[in-house]
Amino acid sequence: MFDIEKYVNEHGHEQLIDCNDPQTGLRAWIAIHNTKLGPGLGGIRLWNYESADDALLDVLRLSEGMTYKAAVAGLKLGGAKAVILGDGKEEDPRVRRDRFRVLGRIVDDLKGRYIAAEDVGTTTDDIIIVREETYHVVGLPSEVGGSGDPSPMTAIGVLEGQRALIKEVLHTDRFKGVRVSIQGLGKVGFSLASRLVAEGAYVIATDINPEVCHMTSEKLGIRIVKSDDIYNEECEIFAPCALGGVINDDTLVSLRCRIVAGSANNQLKEVKHGEILHEMGIVYAVDYVINAGGLINVSHEMNGYDREKALADVAKIYDTIMRMYIIARRDGISEQSAAHKMAIERLLPEVAPG
Repeated sequence: MFDIEKYVNEHGHEQLIDCNDPQTGLRAWIAIHNTKLGPGLGGIRLWNYESADDALLDVLRLSEGMTYKAAVAGLKLGGAKAVILGDGKEEDPRVRRDRFRVLGRIVDDLKGRYIAAEDVGTTTDDIIIVREETYHVVGLPSEVGGSGDPSPMTAIGVLEGQRALIKEVLHTDRFKGVRVSIQGLGKVGFSLASRLVAEGAYVIATDINPEVCHMTSEKLGIRIVKSDDIYNEECEIFAPCALGGVINDDTLVSLRCRIVAGSANNQLKEVKHGEILHEMGIVYAVDYVINAGGLINVSHEMNGYDREKALADVAKIYDTIMRMYIIARRDGISEQSAAHKMAIERLLPEVAPG
């Protein structure tokens, strides 16, 4: 059994809210990790988890990652997240609407400590439903004054982070001929693949959905491989763009890349795997540093959305990744440790070095 109380205490979470509602069948949780810098902002994830424990662990890990993501990005925001345990019944529009309205009321009861947005498995239409119950949402469609789907901005940030690392690791300013293996062709993965192809990269990809693979191959002309084969592909960059935990004991031995740089959250199964990547000589673009584009983008909605300003701030991920890489090399530590140091400098400046 997953020891929730122990995990919450060890990782410093401020609050875990049980959002289960028997009347609508909603089973969900909101985790607020840290609000030192501002309200916790994070998406609502809907996934068919194998168990409630899996959903709880995911929401706790994701909310902590959002704290570090906001801190390193220089935002006045904290970390939080919501997850919904899917059961298939949410495919009925009426059930889905009822459940999201209940969740919206719970978000509103938190009085701004948690600001919700879309995430894996949810859409801007879902956020509109949540918005009927609370003002504490971002990621609204552009036609109602929001920034729309944040996926393209996340992809732009990942591309800029990759651009910084090919300059440092491969000593080139161009993607032409650079081999990139993308795991996951969802909204961010597809957007990233499109941009890399336009830059002249050689893209290999996979997805658990065969139809998505076929569509992407037809549109972009990229090579598709089986899901398990993506780790074995010889490439310069491996880009995890699906779910977390893909860098683990089983996959590390198969990696044939020089850089790991993708959009997925919690790419490491355990903290130790970031250190192993470092020992292997593989540069890791820490997930919460490189995938902050979506968060940066929706944060601009809080003060009146301006796309050009949002794009300019997302592009700064290039500089942030460069700073992380330089700190790691300067101090002889892993990129994972360097990113953590950067986050702590904002969260706990009184204990930061120098």
